[in-house]
Amino acid sequence: MEKQSSKQMLNDILKRHYEDAQKAKAEGRPVVWSTSIAPQELLEAMDLTVVYPENHAAAIGARKDAPRFIENAESEGYSADICSYARVNMGYANIKHSDAADIPMPDLLFCCSNICYTAIKWYENLSKQLNVPLIMIDCPYNYSYSVTPAAVAYIKAQLLDAIGKLEEFTGRKMDWDRLREVMRISNETAMWWKKATDLAMAKPAPVSGFDLFNYMATIVCVRGKQEGTELFKRWYEELEERKAKGLGPWDNAEEKYRILWDGIACWPYLATTYKILKKNGINMVTSTYPESWTLLYELSDLAGMAKAYGSIYASLSMEYANDRIVTRARNFQIDGALFHSNRSCKGMDFKQYEFQRQLESELGIPSTIFDGDQTDPSVFSEAQYETRVQALVEMMEERKQREAMK
Repeated sequence: MEKQSSKQMLNDILKRHYEDAQKAKAEGRPVVWSTSIAPQELLEAMDLTVVYPENHAAAIGARKDAPRFIENAESEGYSADICSYARVNMGYANIKHSDAADIPMPDLLFCCSNICYTAIKWYENLSKQLNVPLIMIDCPYNYSYSVTPAAVAYIKAQLLDAIGKLEEFTGRKMDWDRLREVMRISNETAMWWKKATDLAMAKPAPVSGFDLFNYMATIVCVRGKQEGTELFKRWYEELEERKAKGLGPWDNAEEKYRILWDGIACWPYLATTYKILKKNGINMVTSTYPESWTLLYELSDLAGMAKAYGSIYASLSMEYANDRIVTRARNFQIDGALFHSNRSCKGMDFKQYEFQRQLESELGIPSTIFDGDQTDPSVFSEAQYETRVQALVEMMEERKQREAMK
């Protein structure tokens, strides 16, 4: 029997993910809605069925079905300035159907504030609107270079409190052996995710960075499951084979330029943004966003888990973020950077001007910024995007010519 490709595995996993959630609801088993980079290990160990509204909103955005959910949320009084994932999801909580995929209504909400603080009010409002309990893990912003011991202790205490609340919700005690096993699987899955995505350091890269965005849905929803480990190991093996053969990201085009993409994808315009880059021979080899799911920590150690969840890119200082983006630029040998000024992520957007300055001053790497949004299609302009990409090509080409003359 022919071995499944990682892309086939990816599609099967996502299909089962949504089907299993509907089945659980139909059978009277509880369903949890969770933020994307939350300590899913606790939920997995308690054998709870989990779906991720951010994943779901991205799928709705990619199917160009977001506007009606956004309009519904705004008709309820939610501002157009808040995160479009939140608006899509809160609209979905009212409409309860999308052709992209359906998720059942939650019996429990599980929120971790490490990705952004909008999530706190988003989930609090859902809890009130749907009359379901909410477990909140608060991860403080770190003004220091790394997570402080006080923050680790604070987050660990909340993990223990969350375990108690999950025991009360399910009527079962935590199986600590099962939790240790889920922690092991989660680390192994994250390791293979990192190994696969790091192969794009090769020149030419054996993968298009837009595959990172496609595979990212599964690092969100199956990080604690064995099938997640198998998927990313398979993907790594495929990419390693392409690398060994010297194959680039495309069979019908050359990788002329390598860029870093900062920010979430424009899901409604994923094909458009990808095709314009490919037309110009530009491969997005790395991104600051998908790397956030490389959560690695000491096994059987709640303090280690607490530190990992408190170390998410959005929760660490500007100094750390600058060093991280410069290091990635070096490791992936980029020629330029493309910054998505995402209307939904203002906390991330304001850093981009400093990132631009650091890349230029430390490495001489040019960059440009374009306006867009992760799911709201009204913010993106294809003409502006193409013009900015063309400007970036000119700057990258000029830099290459200068380097060649040295």
